[in-house]
Amino acid sequence: MFCRALHSLTVIAPCSVRRAGFTMSSAPVLLVRLVAAAHSVAEKAGTIVRNVMSGGDLGIVEKTGANDLQTAADRLVQQSICASLARKFPGLTIIGEEDLPSEEVSEDLIEPGQSEEILKVTFPSQYNSIKEEELVVWVDPLDGTKEYTEGLLDHVTVLIGIAYEGKAIAGVINQPYYNYQAGDGAVLGRTIWGVLGVGAFGFELKEVPQGQHIVTTTRSHSSKLVNDCIAAINPDKVVRVGGAGNKIIQLIEGQASAYVFASPGCKKWDTCAPEAILHAVGGKLTDISGNAYEYHKDVQHMNSAGVLATLRNFNYYSSRVPESVKQALVPKM
Repeated sequence: MFCRALHSLTVIAPCSVRRAGFTMSSAPVLLVRLVAAAHSVAEKAGTIVRNVMSGGDLGIVEKTGANDLQTAADRLVQQSICASLARKFPGLTIIGEEDLPSEEVSEDLIEPGQSEEILKVTFPSQYNSIKEEELVVWVDPLDGTKEYTEGLLDHVTVLIGIAYEGKAIAGVINQPYYNYQAGDGAVLGRTIWGVLGVGAFGFELKEVPQGQHIVTTTRSHSSKLVNDCIAAINPDKVVRVGGAGNKIIQLIEGQASAYVFASPGCKKWDTCAPEAILHAVGGKLTDISGNAYEYHKDVQHMNSAGVLATLRNFNYYSSRVPESVKQALVPKM
């Protein structure tokens, strides 16, 4: 699951929300360049995802069961992201979801570009001294794989999260099929990105109308514990969709007020990028008991204590999680 690209590229495993100052810089700092590269790589990943689907052969294999699938898109996108970022930033630790064999990566999977718009953004000075070796990049090449295989294309995202000192500080989310229901000729896909202290961009920030409580939760990994937790919150509406990235987008676009997942099924590559983007606009993502997740390179990959996330009013939802649920989901480091 560790993706490391050597010099031979052998892989081992529309509108802004909060606008930062856009000024020209002759030498953008490392984090600026990395986010700019991740943005371009994510857009290429979206193209790969669409090309695999249009080719007709998804190359589906089961990993641990029928609800844990891998497709050719998962494999190709992870190779593309890991190799592209490692070529530019060889000191990074990159951890991807898929456990892939060591093999040469085709040059046509390499994305050399960087977002020119992001390169012009001034990041806070606290990021100026960060070194490559201090960063961990968490990659989910295809979040919502099961939904992808079932044709629920709006659930699918590509996630690239960047962590420093164990904290999710930046994230990029590509939606390959954003706008796909608009009909023939519609431009497909969009890329959302965010950095703590800078803001989040590529979407319009909206909130659920005041007084409404809409919970988004898992579509394919439900359980008695998940349902008991949601029942205790007593929301006005429950939306069941696939993909952690998709659920966070629902929060920041006003389609849901809380993401509640009282289960250990989610992983660090599912939450790093979404957490950074949510936090960049004032939201909060924790485990089900309100404890922050850490994203060090040696941390356990499983988010063993579930997920609770909101754009606003975190304490309202956190206070309604039953103690029995918290006790059933013990954090593991």
